[in-house]
Amino acid sequence: QVHLVESGGGLVQAGGSLRLSCAASGRAFNTITMGWFRHAPGKEREPVANISRSGGTTYYADFVKGRFTISRDNAKNTAYLQMEALKTEDTAVYYCAARTRGMEIRTKLYEYWGQGTQVTVYS
Repeated sequence: QVHLVESGGGLVQAGGSLRLSCAASGRAFNTITMGWFRHAPGKEREPVANISRSGGTTYYADFVKGRFTISRDNAKNTAYLQMEALKTEDTAVYYCAARTRGMEIRTKLYEYWGQGTQVTVYS
């Protein structure tokens, strides 16, 4: 069992930055693939980024490439999502998720989920 707790969401003006954190417990952190997803009103939950167990491989959705950076610190059991140049369309609840197998973008294949953190971007 993996327990995930997100933090760092909030209200930010368009063009600003936020850093989300996801603290994991319950399993050796370097054995789990981590992902960030978001769920905006009226839309389906969608993948934002994910990172391999070692941190050496990352994936980004096209709509965040060049603006968001996913990273992890295996010594601190924490994954991060640095968000820059935020847009109003980035407003959503952001979730971190974990899976015990390799890299994957499909939402349904992530086994463990955090409670989510709200990110609101205003113009």
